[in-house]
Amino acid sequence: MIAFLIKRLFHALLVMFVISVISFAIQDNLGDPIQQMVGQSVPESERAALREELGLNDPFLVQYLRFAKNAVQFDFGYSCFFNEPTTDVILRHLPATLELVAAATFLIVTLSVPIGVYSAIKPRSPLSRLFMGVSIVGISIPVFLTAIVLIQIFSIGISVTPFPETTGWGSWLNGLLSTEGGMPAYGRGNDLTHVVGTWYTNFASWDSLTYLILPAISLASIMLPLFIRLIRAEMLEVLQSDYVKFAKAKGISMRRIYFLHALKNTMLPVITVGGVQIGTLVAFTILTETVFQWPGMGLMFLDAIERSDIPLIITYLMVVGLIFVITNTLVDLIYGLVNPTVKLTGKPA
Repeated sequence: MIAFLIKRLFHALLVMFVISVISFAIQDNLGDPIQQMVGQSVPESERAALREELGLNDPFLVQYLRFAKNAVQFDFGYSCFFNEPTTDVILRHLPATLELVAAATFLIVTLSVPIGVYSAIKPRSPLSRLFMGVSIVGISIPVFLTAIVLIQIFSIGISVTPFPETTGWGSWLNGLLSTEGGMPAYGRGNDLTHVVGTWYTNFASWDSLTYLILPAISLASIMLPLFIRLIRAEMLEVLQSDYVKFAKAKGISMRRIYFLHALKNTMLPVITVGGVQIGTLVAFTILTETVFQWPGMGLMFLDAIERSDIPLIITYLMVVGLIFVITNTLVDLIYGLVNPTVKLTGKPA
């Protein structure tokens, strides 16, 4: 375990180094921060003086070494727009993004496992065919379109009248297909509960939780079809294995075979692929947060690009990279715990 953690720590440092170099190298293509800081009316001489004061005229290597020295101390500079440390800005927006990802992950896990297992156990049933058809559609629809549709149906509401309103059955069917809307679809609301520091949560009350429902469903729609199909495919393969056939021959109940023997081995590749995909949700929050104006890191990142807030952009990329590294390490640890035949040191069992 210790050897594995040391190895993973070395890999993490190497990945973070590469991310820092790439992030720092593209800053010249992100715009001119001086123009955003001082505006158009400031003369060029003052702009040049400010550029010299900030060290923007130094060679790339000098600028990067100065950045790396400060980054080791978690000092990524000051935001050009907020005029405060970028880490403070990130920490203020990070809880909103993490809560959105956590809610989406909860929906993905609680829905994909039973649906995927059922579709594998009864692959020819009408319900399984419906699940597979919907999953194909779900993979094809972009997240921003899903978000817009959810807002229209559940927030704004729709009125559908294909049946004659003069009849009782027609009026009832029209009412069944129509929605009144009313669900919040903008921001996090004002009824947030303070947890600690800059962390305000939507999970403490139902009123604040309602603001999280539509964004979480929209974000979950990206990975949910993938997880359903992945679990179904792996479960079908496991059910054809020799040890499952042997368990059936021994007379073990099918429920025990499905949910104890087969499901456990099904989840091994799902954990490997799924863990990385869950980490990807942090990047996909950009579109979801933009549509719902969810005040997380994704919306902050787009605003930083528009303002050419380079220190904040670099800090965001570093934080997202760190989240990926931590996620991958946790996936490896969980995989080793679920599958005892895998040695974390990488040596054969």
